[in-house]
Amino acid sequence: MLLLGIDLGSSSVKASVIDGESGNCLASAFYPKDEMKIIAKKPGWAEQDPEIWWSNLKSAIADCNNQLGSDKKKIGAIGISYQMHGLVTVDKNNKVLRPSIIWCDGRAVEYGEKSFKKLGKEFCLSHLLNSPGNFTATKLAWVKENEPEIFRKIYKIMLPGDYFALRMTGELLTTYSGLSEGIFWDFPRNEVSKELLDDLGFDKDLLAKSVPSFSQQGKLLKTIAEELGLPEGIPVAYRAGDQPNNALSLNVLEPGEVAATAGTSGVIYGVTEQKKYDPLSRVNTFLHVNHSESKPRLGVLLCINGTGILNSWLRRNTGNNLTYNQMNELAEKIPAGSENLSILPFGNGAERMLGNRDIGARINGINFNTHTNAHLFRAAQEGIVFSIRYGLDIMKETGIVPSVIRAGAANMFQSSIFREALSCISGTEIHLYNTDGSIGAARGAGIGSGYYKSAKEAFAGLKEVGITKPDKSKTAAYESAYSQWKKFLESV
Repeated sequence: MLLLGIDLGSSSVKASVIDGESGNCLASAFYPKDEMKIIAKKPGWAEQDPEIWWSNLKSAIADCNNQLGSDKKKIGAIGISYQMHGLVTVDKNNKVLRPSIIWCDGRAVEYGEKSFKKLGKEFCLSHLLNSPGNFTATKLAWVKENEPEIFRKIYKIMLPGDYFALRMTGELLTTYSGLSEGIFWDFPRNEVSKELLDDLGFDKDLLAKSVPSFSQQGKLLKTIAEELGLPEGIPVAYRAGDQPNNALSLNVLEPGEVAATAGTSGVIYGVTEQKKYDPLSRVNTFLHVNHSESKPRLGVLLCINGTGILNSWLRRNTGNNLTYNQMNELAEKIPAGSENLSILPFGNGAERMLGNRDIGARINGINFNTHTNAHLFRAAQEGIVFSIRYGLDIMKETGIVPSVIRAGAANMFQSSIFREALSCISGTEIHLYNTDGSIGAARGAGIGSGYYKSAKEAFAGLKEVGITKPDKSKTAAYESAYSQWKKFLESV
C-alpha cells in the first residue's frame, strides 16, 4: 500500500507518497514554487486564504500523481500536517467566512494577556500549562470583538489541517492534540477548559468533535477524489500540527527525545511525561500525538517566528538572485562570528520567547569598510542559531536537556554553517534524517489506518543521513559571538 502525506505550511503545501513496506519516498512535490503570500493589512497581522491552500494542494498532488503514474491507485491512506495555532472559521454550509488568521499573526496578544490576568497565573499555568497568549482561542476572541457580524455566522472553528480534512471528507473534526494547540485544553481535567471558554465568551459548540491524532477521520468524497485524481474512499487517518508532526517524522515519541526544525520559523520540540511549565510562558506545552491518559506524552515547544524567513528576506532583497547554496558558499568564506556583525532575526511578529514582544529584526556592528553581503549571510544564520541557543537555555529550566538533536535534512539544516554553529553553541550532536513533514504525515497515516502495527514498524525505513559534531576548534569563537549577540538582544 502507498501512503500520502500532506504538509500545509505557511510557505508552501507539500505532498509526498511513500511505499508503506519499505518507507521509501516515491513521489514528492510542493507548491507554490515561490513562497505563499501572507496578507498583512496592518503591522503584526498575518492572514492567508484557505482557498489558496487548497489550490496549491491540488497542484502538489497532481505533480505526485504524474510521478506515480498508474501506481497512484495504490494510495490507501492520507495523513495531514499543518501550521499550528491558525484560525479557520466556517458557516453552517462549511464555507469559509474570512481569511485564516495564521500562527505568526500577533493581533491577539492583548486578549491573551487579559485572560491571563483575569483567570490568574496559577490557574493558567497549572491547568493550561501556558498563558492564553496568542493562540487560536484568543484569535477567535479578536474576531468576536472586532468582527461581530462574522462571529455571529460562525458554525465551527478549526485549525488549518482540520479544514483540509473537512474539504476532503465532509467531516467536521479536530484532534485532542489540536485543541491543546489552540489553548483550549485543561490538562489536569483532561477536557476542554470551561473557565477559558467562559472568560472569552465562547460556546463549546463552536468547537468541532475531537478524535485521536491516529484514527479513522473520514473517507475521501467521490467529488474530491475526482478533483484530486485519487481513489474514492481513501481514509484520512492522521492529522497533527507541524511541530508535533515533525517530531513524529523523526521518531521522537518518548520522554527525553528532542526534534528541531528551521523553516520559516524555528522550533525545538522535546517530549516529556511530566506536566511542567515555564513560569514566564516563553515555551509551551501541548498534548503530543501519542498522548493518552494512561501514558502521558507532552510536547514542550520553543518557537522562534523569525528564522528561515530572515534568510529568504536576505535572498530577495540583497542576494542579487543568488540561490541559497550560493549564499552559503559566500558565507563559508567568512570566519565564525561574522567579524563582530550581529543580527537579531525577530522580524516576523511578536516572539513568545521574548515575552510576546515584537522587537523587529535588527543589525548591529556594521562596518562599511569591512562587511559585505557575505557577512550578512553568515551573521543571519548565526543569529538564527543564537536565538535557538537562547531558547534552549529557557527549555533547560523545564527539564528538557538534549544530548542529541534530530532534524530532517531540509530547510536551514541543509546549510553546513547552520549545523556547525548550532552544534558548537549547544554542545550537542545534530543527527539528520531522510524525512520531512509530509513524509512524517504519510507514516502517521500508516499508523492511524492500522497498516503499521507499531511505531517501530512505521519507522523501519527512517535512515540517518548525516551527523554534525561540535567542532572544538571553533566553539570559543561561537561562544564569544553569542555573548555579544545576547548583550545586543538584552539591550533592546
